[in-house]
Amino acid sequence: MDDRRVPDLEKFDEQEATRLLNELASALSPEAEYRIRHPEDYLMEMPQSGERFRGREKVRAFQESFTEHSAPPKIRIRRVLVGEGSWVVESVVDYGEGRVMHGVAILELKDGRVWRDRRYFAEPFEAPEWRAHLVERMEET
Repeated sequence: MDDRRVPDLEKFDEQEATRLLNELASALSPEAEYRIRHPEDYLMEMPQSGERFRGREKVRAFQESFTEHSAPPKIRIRRVLVGEGSWVVESVVDYGEGRVMHGVAILELKDGRVWRDRRYFAEPFEAPEWRAHLVERMEET
């Protein structure tokens, strides 16, 4: 798909958004992801590391160089919520060697493309025993 043939992401429902994100996560193609980003003012932020990438070219360069420093992660999309002008994406990112992060991305849409992408990551942790009687264990989905 070239830039002219990118579907209008603002018209996607949750099922279509999930399908697209699963395709992107399985291919991990910087070029395919580049096309769904807003061409003029795309912004990706990772608040926990204090990083802001301004422009889709910089994010593509980041993704292309990522594999020079480590193996590409395996990304599993757990859930996508579609609202007016935004998607909320829950994922699990496996970097290998036991390093797994749970992620949430807030994607804001403009002109049918991703305009702003804010990503949060958290490492899994063991729940304390003192609250075991209050909860039920979640199965990985």
